[in-house]
Amino acid sequence: MSMSPSKELENVASRYASEAIRFDSQGSRAMAIKNYQQAISCILKLTKIYPDGNMHKIYLDRARQYKERIESLRKLQNYSDNDVKLDDVDASDKPSGPNVVESLNASFKDLILQEKPDVFWNEVVGLDDAKNALRESITFPTKRPDLFPLGWPRGILLYGPPGCGKTLLAAATAAEIEGQFITIDAAAIMSKWLGEAEKNVSKLFQSARKILEQESSSVVIFIDEIDSLLGTRNQEIGGEIRVKNQFLKEMDGIIDKNNPTHLYVIGATNKPWSLDNAFLRRFQKRVYVQLPSLESRIHMLKQHTSSLKIHDNIKFLDLAKLLDGYSGSDIRDVCQGVQLRVVSELFETITDNDTTSSPRNITMHDFKEILKSRMPTVSTSMLAAYIKWTESYKAL
Repeated sequence: MSMSPSKELENVASRYASEAIRFDSQGSRAMAIKNYQQAISCILKLTKIYPDGNMHKIYLDRARQYKERIESLRKLQNYSDNDVKLDDVDASDKPSGPNVVESLNASFKDLILQEKPDVFWNEVVGLDDAKNALRESITFPTKRPDLFPLGWPRGILLYGPPGCGKTLLAAATAAEIEGQFITIDAAAIMSKWLGEAEKNVSKLFQSARKILEQESSSVVIFIDEIDSLLGTRNQEIGGEIRVKNQFLKEMDGIIDKNNPTHLYVIGATNKPWSLDNAFLRRFQKRVYVQLPSLESRIHMLKQHTSSLKIHDNIKFLDLAKLLDGYSGSDIRDVCQGVQLRVVSELFETITDNDTTSSPRNITMHDFKEILKSRMPTVSTSMLAAYIKWTESYKAL
């Protein structure tokens, strides 16, 4: 079977990039620049072939990194070359800082964070449906696997608006079972150079299984923005398909009821409708992590203002009603906004040598003024989309 044009371009770009990094690390700047340019040229061709593909942004991010490195190398030796034009690569959002070569060729270990989280259920406000689903799927089987002859879910999908506590839920689950918590951003897996992405998926699960064997501890893999990894397969490029197939293979291995492993995968997404149905089947629990309820908003307000000086005229119930439609992170931002408001007032009235004055008490008026310029990050149309998707795919 002949290789597809996209796959061939991927392979050529990967070879140029690998050579560029090799020459760069050896101090051969001219050859490094030449190969970086060739890699950029291939990447730009890929973006033009697939302008709407899931990898479009990742390709451009990688091209920007290579362009930034070329500019740095030219400054080092006053190198001038016009073989390849880089005008198509936006100069904004360019990577910076030391160890550029190392960052371009980052190892798998740089992509993940492994820890034993210090988070508890009482820190997760509300979200009872999500808590119950996670306990049924992870906590109870971990404590009494003998009670589950038919096996138990190992794949759990948490979906909903951003800033509503999906990461906190996953960390609290790992803490409750005293397990290891491996967290990784799906976009990081994909942004690693194309030929390495499926290897990273394999290494992720290998690392988790190694922890299980060596430490006899449960392991929770938390994959944020999982839609970056498992989106629908329209207009896909070869590398994406290989990554997804590798993930399906790994998931099939852990959800096999004849393999009673305590390795769990919790995926989080703000865009569940972009997930392929083949992957949804691997997540036996699909839980809608909703915006905070009125009671939860009251609790959050009290929690976030506990260290602030607040006026007696603040009625948390009335304030919580004003914050209907705001996410948990939105509410925190509002509280931070009123803090900045009173602190800014203080700095306008004191001298530079004044280190003892303190801001006035925060009032209900301060909150209302902040809310005039701070809208919720979740729109009504987005909420409607979540509700519609939940009606078709939820699995508590």
